[in-house]
Amino acid sequence: MNFVTPNKEEINPILQLLLLLFYALIGGFVFGLLAVVINLMIYGLGLVSNFDLLISGDPKYITGFKIIQILSSIGTFILPPIALALTMQRKVTDFYSFKKPQVLLVVLVMIIMVVSMPFMEWTVMFNQKMVLPDFLKGIEQWMKEKEDAAMKITYAMIKVRSNLDFVVNLIMIAVLPAIGEELMFRGGVQRSITKAFNSPHLAIWITAIIFSAIHVQFYGFVPRMLLGAGFGYLYFYGGSIWYAVLGHFINNAYAVCAAFYMQKHNMPLNKADEPIGFPWYGYLISAIITIALFKFFKDSAERERKLD
Repeated sequence: MNFVTPNKEEINPILQLLLLLFYALIGGFVFGLLAVVINLMIYGLGLVSNFDLLISGDPKYITGFKIIQILSSIGTFILPPIALALTMQRKVTDFYSFKKPQVLLVVLVMIIMVVSMPFMEWTVMFNQKMVLPDFLKGIEQWMKEKEDAAMKITYAMIKVRSNLDFVVNLIMIAVLPAIGEELMFRGGVQRSITKAFNSPHLAIWITAIIFSAIHVQFYGFVPRMLLGAGFGYLYFYGGSIWYAVLGHFINNAYAVCAAFYMQKHNMPLNKADEPIGFPWYGYLISAIITIALFKFFKDSAERERKLD
């Protein structure tokens, strides 16, 4: 399936990927530098000696850390795919297929995200039980340390002191990643790989693997890869990137809202990581219904296109 109708011949899709990577590196560097300058303006030159505290999410510098996260999302994920589309002399809305979403398909995306939660919980538990062979114990220890560090940063980010903090978190964790990461991975990477190999399914799974790997959280690799594949199929079947953006937003916004609720009710944030604990058949039913809903989404999208 073609997401766009080219007005002119595009450059080689592999070159598009390289160009996208180049723009991401440039955008990440420029906006990272901008974030550092803003932080120096806020905290003064004394920040230089405490820079490790800033990038580790220390509560003293959490505002500065959030500035880095927000600008990083813009520079690394949102602007590069836009720059690629403009380089191809195409409208961004056409290049990445920002077609108007259909109400039925929007509702289906919301249902899919809710129904899939038990199955995704099972994949999280499965992934967290990963044990490497004895000769890789050093690597396993390093992976666990990285995971613990990432978790500490996550807890620091989602802590709220006011309703404004909640809004900022929602923008930083849900809105910007949903737009930026879907533009970058589904719009940019998946689209180019599809064109390169003429295999949408291969492109979806390769992109999902890259999407998960880029987060560098080893004990969440499998569920994040499956999420990425799910967003990829929403994009592919729906013919509009809005469905993937919506699914991504719902997934991230749920975590932000859950953390906000827990803090309002004086519940420790680490409780959010504890599984609800469905019976085995609950996870199985969730998986079966999720697959059936994706099939229904695909069929409904095809019917909508025929009506158009």
